Formats: sequence, structure tokens, C-alpha cells
Amino acid sequence: MTTVVVTGAQGAVGRRVVEQLARHKQEVSVVAVDKAAPPVSLAPQPPSVAFKQADLADADLAALFSGADSVVHLASTVTAGTLSAAEVELEAALLQRVLDALASAGVGHLVVMSSAMVYGAWKGNPVPLTEDAPVRTNPDFDWGLQRHRLERMAKQWGQAPGRSATILRPCAVVAEDWLGHLANTLRAVRSGVAADGDPPMQYLHADDLAAAVVVTVEAGYDGILNVAPDGWIPPDTLAQLEGPRPRLRAPSYLVRILSALRWRYGLAPTPPGVVPYTMHSWVVANDRLRALGWAPAHSNEEAWVASHGPNPLEALPPRRRQELLLALASLLAVGAVSAAVVGVLVLRRRRRASV
Repeated sequence: MTTVVVTGAQGAVGRRVVEQLARHKQEVSVVAVDKAAPPVSLAPQPPSVAFKQADLADADLAALFSGADSVVHLASTVTAGTLSAAEVELEAALLQRVLDALASAGVGHLVVMSSAMVYGAWKGNPVPLTEDAPVRTNPDFDWGLQRHRLERMAKQWGQAPGRSATILRPCAVVAEDWLGHLANTLRAVRSGVAADGDPPMQYLHADDLAAAVVVTVEAGYDGILNVAPDGWIPPDTLAQLEGPRPRLRAPSYLVRILSALRWRYGLAPTPPGVVPYTMHSWVVANDRLRALGWAPAHSNEEAWVASHGPNPLEALPPRRRQELLLALASLLAVGAVSAAVVGVLVLRRRRRASV
């Protein structure tokens, strides 16, 4: 019997990984680990699943991982919309504790979650990006830089004899009536005052990401794998799916200033470093994962529709909708000008103070 430990087992992806491993055609014993208490369910839990409440920051991880063939590390302390220097170091420290415990327990395979955003969003990116593409994370996007840092740590661990490390790079992950943190951040930065450019987009259903984890555990895969549905959603199609939305186009530098101000004062989950990802393509190919036997059950469009509720504007009469959109556009224009003025004044004060 194969034994798999899943950390972050009560997250949106972790729950699905545990469920799919428990239903696997081969016998798999699953140890579901989470900081939160085990779930209370009226349905009987599979006998092959054992829930353990543990904080990775202080638990005896070597004992927790003892006897495991694979560890799927999904526990995370940060998201694309929340990141601080303290959180960066905490997450890296947690991964290092996991890696040290894996070595002590003699575990041979590790799966870690990264992001397709590590490739960076740049003009002229290949469409799609393969795993052989260089990592060029946008330098002011701290979350993407952190993902790449964790990748390097896992890769270094996997270079020792008898070990293998799977690094998954999914696109934006969503599920029924649920926008993942990344998808929510991208939607926020595309709304209101948005930068010029509409790249193609990809949305991955959490069920398909969980299935990818199961495939890599079964294969004991060593290396990097993109995770995304086939193809992508073209800009025009995405605009039709989103329906009428208030949006004012502005130069990227102005959008960055607005994003920085909104981020600084906690008005939106849109760090300024994410702006390029709404301007340039960063869609990825899934050929390498498909070659392992994985196949997405949801297309990009299906995943998007499943995760988005109906737009309230779509229920309004066309004339009323147009009036509201025009009014919102005017307000956004005034806000953009005001923000630009504030940004210029702040820069001037800083220059004077430095003189």
C-alpha cells in the first residue's frame, strides 16, 4: 500500500487531493494534515484516510512523515494578494522544516505547488510557454518571486540520490462559485482603471489540479510540470463571458500608481507587480503533464463559468445599464486623475526630502 501525506489538507485543493487519492484505483493510505481541526461530516470517512491536526511550524514533522512514500505539500501562509517580509520568511522556513523532516523520515518523493506566473508576463512571450521556457518573473511581483524561491529549495532537495521532486506550475485556479486568490487578484486589477492590453487567459478547475497531483504522485515524477486546460480564452471571448463591466483604459504607469495606492491602503488585493499579467501573455502548455496520462475534465471556459456568479449588471435593462456604466466611467476618470496628482505630489515630496 502506498502512503501519501497531504499538508494543507483542508484547503480548496487539499480537500480534493485527499478525496481523489482515497478513490484511487490502487490502494492508497492518506494522512491528511492541517492546522485546523478535522472536518465534521455526516458522511462516513474512507478508512484509508486519517486526519491529523498539526501546525507545521512546531509539529514533529519527521514522525508525521514516517512511513510515507510521498508528501504533497500544499500548506501555504501567503497568497498573491497578501504578502509581507515576515510572511515570506515564515513560508520559506516552513518549507525548510518540511524538507528537513522528509530527509529524516526517508521520504523519496515530494510535490510542491508553484505558479505559472514565475515565467513572467512580458511582451513577446511565446504562446504558449513550455516548461523549457526561462523563468523571468516580473521583478516587482513579490509573490511570483517567492514561488520561484520555494521552487529552488524543493529542486535542491530532490537532487539527492533516491529523491524526486514534482514542481507544479498551475494557471489561475477556480472552482464552483469560488475564485482562487490569484484569479480574484487578476479580476480586481482588470476592473475599474485597467492597463492597455488584453492577453489570453487560462482558468484551471481545482478538481483538475487535484487530478494532476494524483498523477504525479502515481508516477513519482521528478521535474517541473505546467498545469492548465487545453488552449486558452481569447480576449474577445473573455470579454463576452464577463459581460458589461466598468473599465477605464489608462497607461500602465498610471495603473501601477493606482494599484500601489490601493495596495498600500488596503483598498484592493492588487499589488502593482501584477499589472503586467493583465497586459502580456503568460499562458502555458500542458503537453508534458498530458503525456503522464492526465486530462482536464473542464475547459478554460467551463472553469470560468463555474466559478463566476451572474453579473448584477446583466439583470438591468440596457438603458439603465448604460447610464450606470457611463456614471461609473466618469467617477473612475476623476479618481484616476486625483490618484495621478497624489502620486506626483508624493514623488515631489520624496525628492525634496532627499535633497
